[in-house]
Amino acid sequence: MRILIVTQKIDINDSVLGFFHRWVAEFSKHFELVTVICLQKGQFDLPSNVKVLSLGKEKKASRFWYFFNFYKYILQERKHYDLVFVHMNQEYIFLGWKIWKFLGKKILLWRNHKKGNIFTRLAVAMSDQVFCTSVGSFTAQFKKTKLMPVGIDSNFFSMMPEIRKIPRSILFLGRISPVKHLDVLIQSLEILHSRGENFQAYIYGRPTPADSGYFKKIKDEAEELEKIGKLFFRDEVANTKTPVIYNEHEIFVNLTDSGSFDKTIIEAMLCGTLVLVSNWSLKDILEPQFFFKHNDPVDLAEKLIFMLALSQTDKKKLSENLRLRAQKHSLEKLVGELKPAMELLLFRDDI
Repeated sequence: MRILIVTQKIDINDSVLGFFHRWVAEFSKHFELVTVICLQKGQFDLPSNVKVLSLGKEKKASRFWYFFNFYKYILQERKHYDLVFVHMNQEYIFLGWKIWKFLGKKILLWRNHKKGNIFTRLAVAMSDQVFCTSVGSFTAQFKKTKLMPVGIDSNFFSMMPEIRKIPRSILFLGRISPVKHLDVLIQSLEILHSRGENFQAYIYGRPTPADSGYFKKIKDEAEELEKIGKLFFRDEVANTKTPVIYNEHEIFVNLTDSGSFDKTIIEAMLCGTLVLVSNWSLKDILEPQFFFKHNDPVDLAEKLIFMLALSQTDKKKLSENLRLRAQKHSLEKLVGELKPAMELLLFRDDI
């Protein structure tokens, strides 16, 4: 099979989307030819059977050139792909649907987000198959949707015995935005401090320009914790450097709403880091002790106090169990399930 992948960005160093570079590399092992159309490209190192075509954002091209390049690429490469795999951005389906249908190309949509609208429904209707990882995803409700593993490279995200974890350390890693509810974590850390708990919390991430006001508010609220050396803010890091960061910390906190399936949770688990989440979409993976009440800083503080107090032996046992559970969401398993689904779609007209 030959596949066209349409995605937002190909850049191995990107802090948010760098993971997709490994997805493309894994796809290249299973497909004769992989063609990627991305809005923006940065640094990449992919096998010879992968072609990366950019719409031109890195060159600050205008929207006119985005559209021009998109239609040019899907037509000039038409003999080099049988399937179209649209990753997250449903808008590309609206743009390419008529051409792809005329050319007889099967259309697959990967979308894993809690929220959706009439346009999402329309994109699903235009697609031959839809994939997501969470039962809480908006797209999970449709008959043509199949649940898939998250797709984390378990060889890259793994335990590093040579790295010593910072004692009683708490980690947040991700985009700094109101949807990440970082303010709830700050309130929980203040509760821990008021109760005399010893800890070191590290926040890795950067806000978008639109969220700079939220970040300033967070920094102001956390000023006292920073001054006494219990909280440290760090800039965003390339996805390739995050395994080391996970391995350095004992507890990873994720405050994402239920419905999505934040890949950082699985990354942390594979690296042997304990996790605390409020996302009940993970109820089939995690036991109740790893959950806290959504947007409840007091409950989060109680769970943090419990985990910080565990013996090193107990922490090790729990982390090993989490790592085994996370293996079910490896990149190899994802592609291993995606490929047969694609083959059925391509070679059986009645699917």
